Amino acid sequence: MVLKFLTRTRHAQRFGWTDALSYAYLVIGLFTLFAPVLWLLMSSFKTEAAIGEFPPTFLPYTQRTVHIDNYPQPLPLFNVTTEQGVVKPMAQVSRIGIMATMVDPAKPQETLQVNIQQRQPVRELSFATRNYTELFDKFAFGKYLFNSVFITVVATMLTLLFNSMAAFALSKYKFTGQKTVFLLIIATLMIPPTIVLVPIFLVINSVGLLNSLWGVILPAVATPTGVFLLRQYMLTIPDELLEAARMDHASEWRIYWRIVLPLSAPALAVLAIFSVMWRWNDFLLPLIVLSKSEFFTLQLALNSFQGELNTQWHYLLAMTVITLLPITLVFAFLQRYITTGIASAGVK
Repeated sequence: MVLKFLTRTRHAQRFGWTDALSYAYLVIGLFTLFAPVLWLLMSSFKTEAAIGEFPPTFLPYTQRTVHIDNYPQPLPLFNVTTEQGVVKPMAQVSRIGIMATMVDPAKPQETLQVNIQQRQPVRELSFATRNYTELFDKFAFGKYLFNSVFITVVATMLTLLFNSMAAFALSKYKFTGQKTVFLLIIATLMIPPTIVLVPIFLVINSVGLLNSLWGVILPAVATPTGVFLLRQYMLTIPDELLEAARMDHASEWRIYWRIVLPLSAPALAVLAIFSVMWRWNDFLLPLIVLSKSEFFTLQLALNSFQGELNTQWHYLLAMTVITLLPITLVFAFLQRYITTGIASAGVK
């Protein structure tokens, strides 16, 4: 079934030039989208030395080492071309300039001076899983992960609640200034977020929420994008359903909770995806609110790996992969609602 779907052609039983162009376009697009992600994933399993190699390699290769008597540490292995043109594996003991001291593993008592141009490293495929395991030992990764998950989950739930309440009022109630209020909410989209950072910081400081996770959650609860999306979707809900519920003496809160919210599930799922992406990837607001490391999110922790003189790329790449997983899982579970929610939001 899958193979039949992937090999469909425009004309039955015939593969034309339009099909070739279509598949070529899809392959190029697929490569463009996923090649950087695959490179990131493979690089996260490389050692620190392998990441700094030039030219870089896609797969995580490392140099093979060998244990030799009288040498406490394992020695790197090379294929050395001798003056007779014979290639033999030898281990490097030391190197000074362009000359390296090599030893034959079969004859550890004999050493040989070799020009580095006469040798090639013996490489093997090796996945450095310690890049991930050592994160929990060397850094407070669990704490950073908890902070990010807490901020994302709580902020998303509050965003869905408050935005849906505002959208319900703007879509199902008639009052003076209704359109003006809606236009004012939409107009805030034209204000760059960086413009309001200073006022937000002053408000958070005045209420004592600096270095608090709630100081990151509360300023981002109400979003004009969410109000617009949910309002447009709720306009498609027939008013007759609400009138019938009122005739059955249902309260406005019950109508909102038991009728409007379940019918708005596709739009809520779309907003949930957007909210998770916004909160999880947010860097600027936590940067100005949180200054103590115990309150850092994963994004701030990623930034802390980059020093002025040294950057631990192997840990940075591994942590980046981990931060991508929650977004990928949320999108995988809720992606079927995206098209339905966005398309229905534009139908009045």
